[in-house]
Amino acid sequence: MRTRTWAAATAGALLTPVVTVLPVQTADAAPAFRSDHRDLRWQECEDLLPVGEETLECATLVLPLDHDRGGNTDGETVELALARASTGGEAERTLLVNPGGPGSPGRGLATRTHQGLPEDLRRDYAVVGFDPRGSGASVPAVECDPSAFESVRTPSIPETPGDTGALWQEAESYAQACADNTGRLLDHMSTVDTARDMDALRAALGLESVDYLGYSYGTYLGAVFSSLFPESVDRLVLDSVVDPDTPWYESNLAQSRAIERAADNFFDWVARHDDTFGLGSSAQEVARAYHRLREELREEPLEGTVGPTELENLSVTVAYTDRAWPVVGAALADRIVDGDPSALVALDTETGEGPEDDRNRGGYNAVQCTDSHWPSGREVWESAGRQAHGEAPFIGWNNIWYNAACASWSADSGEWYQLGDGPGHGPAYEGGALLVHATGDGATPLHGAQNLRAHMPGASLTVEKSGSTHAVSFGGNPCVDGIVTGYLRDGSLPERTGGEYDALCQAPPAPEPRNTRSATQDLPDRAGSLGRGHPDGGE
Repeated sequence: MRTRTWAAATAGALLTPVVTVLPVQTADAAPAFRSDHRDLRWQECEDLLPVGEETLECATLVLPLDHDRGGNTDGETVELALARASTGGEAERTLLVNPGGPGSPGRGLATRTHQGLPEDLRRDYAVVGFDPRGSGASVPAVECDPSAFESVRTPSIPETPGDTGALWQEAESYAQACADNTGRLLDHMSTVDTARDMDALRAALGLESVDYLGYSYGTYLGAVFSSLFPESVDRLVLDSVVDPDTPWYESNLAQSRAIERAADNFFDWVARHDDTFGLGSSAQEVARAYHRLREELREEPLEGTVGPTELENLSVTVAYTDRAWPVVGAALADRIVDGDPSALVALDTETGEGPEDDRNRGGYNAVQCTDSHWPSGREVWESAGRQAHGEAPFIGWNNIWYNAACASWSADSGEWYQLGDGPGHGPAYEGGALLVHATGDGATPLHGAQNLRAHMPGASLTVEKSGSTHAVSFGGNPCVDGIVTGYLRDGSLPERTGGEYDALCQAPPAPEPRNTRSATQDLPDRAGSLGRGHPDGGE
């Protein structure tokens, strides 16, 4: 399942026969690493700038490629790129952050999160972000095939057997390119691998425990980390929760339906502002206008760059945040009503997937394809695609092909890390935890947060009612932000109730259209990643 960023917003999900079973790890399997690599040498960052006046430092942590061979000093290693934001003094606490993805770099989230804290917490906290193994500035990185993202891409909705064959060829070629250009790293890219990296990072920081804030896929990473190393966690904030009970293939199919509901909310909003957009006075009329445009682009892409797949990839951002609604609505109206494609072309340049997203997509596949098992037969995928398209035509087929590389992925898939007390399950974290979720989140449906709450006896769930933004904390909702900062300040949580949530915050009002319909104005500050993680994105 994709937990995406605005800069890389598309849909995603799954396949591949099972070969190896990844046993559930225990806290006793703490990562071993060379003592001379434990001392972090913090220095001025060469490629990152602070958001405000905080001190921003960077370092590198060297760890084993294979934690099970960590004691072998001649073994292969990975180098994690780190960033730490603070006031420059001795912070009392450390907050480790992750933006989601999987595959999204996370160093840039350190300074953004630190800047978003109240003044007293900025003094108290150092915020540490890291580019997970295979991503961003970490070495080695997942490298696949940047040319796979060049426009115009094959339409995601197959109309003939030839279309289907071309899409399968692209998926298989991409998987092979990842294997050819990345090598053994692909065998060690699971969520469990990254969770073990996180505990090694905690130890390298010289800390008995850390606080953690994870968005989107980062919630599943946090759930696994706290399960494997419960003594290494103190305060745990999980925002926009991935369903811990549903492996990636099934999660992505559910996600397509959730994104459809979120897109319907967008179409309804556009219809309520028909005097501005002129796309129809009902959600159904607006949806038909969008789907007609997608069909037209199949025959004649905009300026030779925006075809149906590109349109889907830029439009899916409306399922991640309502702050994208005025921008995308205006761009669609410019083209459909006035015949002016420039705003959509500009939006594709700003937010669509391009060759520079190869590492993010490759890293995403590298985690999801190995975290759990995928179907091996094409007929299973195609049947699921037809059903998804029938129920969720906005993104159903696109989400199938986003994950189809998993059907022929070179690295073995493992067993899903399932929380619970059943055979082979990992025990859920029993300490205090704060879960945060918007009711209308399209990327990660609300039931995932409710399922995780059921596993975690100490967890409290805060719901943003009528919210449609993926990644809520520090997004400007005073009610949500007050609960999050209160928990970070003193560990206080909303009292757990017998209902489906423990605290309720009203979402801010839906945005108003812009004064002018052109979408060439600046994009929203927060527009969000199932895709691909925290709304402000990775680096």
